[in-house]
Amino acid sequence: MIRPAFLDAAETAAALLREPMLAERWSTPSALADFSTGGLARHLAYQVTHTVTFLGAAPGQSAISVLEHFTGNTWVTSGIDSADNIGIRRRSEQAAASTTAADLAVTVDAALTELRAVVPAQPLDRIVNLGDWGLRVDDFLLTRVMELVVHVDDLAVSLSLPAPLMPAAAAETTIHLLSSLAVWRHGSLDVIRALARQERAPTSIAAL
Repeated sequence: MIRPAFLDAAETAAALLREPMLAERWSTPSALADFSTGGLARHLAYQVTHTVTFLGAAPGQSAISVLEHFTGNTWVTSGIDSADNIGIRRRSEQAAASTTAADLAVTVDAALTELRAVVPAQPLDRIVNLGDWGLRVDDFLLTRVMELVVHVDDLAVSLSLPAPLMPAAAAETTIHLLSSLAVWRHGSLDVIRALARQERAPTSIAAL
């Protein structure tokens, strides 16, 4: 289920990266603080191009859960001004400075073509090596789906375009993952109140 959702979400991202408006706004601020539109586009593209890299590398030996993956990453809770998040933005900005919107679209299309063959062929027990830990391949793809869904919306807003309609499976898995992270960060009661009781809703139940 997650594999076609990933490929469909990646196709949606690739289509957005082919929008002519991207070249016009490449160097302008994006909808995200301290991110140019080109830097954000490069970060979105990473979710496709880096998947090729990770799946082409040697498998890992052990895996943790998706929730552990996020709770063990300091960027999740450290705020946009933390060293981790600044580093993410800086790397994307540096990569954007050395490419163009047109070249990026070509690169992502080529990666997606490769992934259409590589992703379905992955063994169920394949562990993707992320350095400090590993994720089972479908869990890894779930993390990429969430990144794609969230950042496609960010980029569309940055381009003053309607957000593309995400495939249902990609949207649903993203909602489920973000809900689990929101419960971990804020507790189940706050999440329930935010969804069911406006008069007692907390200020935020943001997952990220």
